[in-house]
Amino acid sequence: MQKMSFDLNGEYVELNQLLKLSGLCDSGGAGKMLVASGVVSVDGKKELRKTCKIRAGQVVGIGDVRVNVVAGSENEDR
Repeated sequence: MQKMSFDLNGEYVELNQLLKLSGLCDSGGAGKMLVASGVVSVDGKKELRKTCKIRAGQVVGIGDVRVNVVAGSENEDR
């Protein structure tokens, strides 16, 4: 299993954008198609909402890849 970390700069990121920004797909549209196909999970549960809000502390999975979402440096000052 491959583990990655994603630094979140802001309150949340939409799921399809997270897939794009972490390099798991080429575009937000491709991310939406991945989510719609049922292969993406959030915190271990299948997620079908393409633009659901992903916040720090959540884990997004696709295949054998897990992306841990962590608060970026911008959030640490609050």
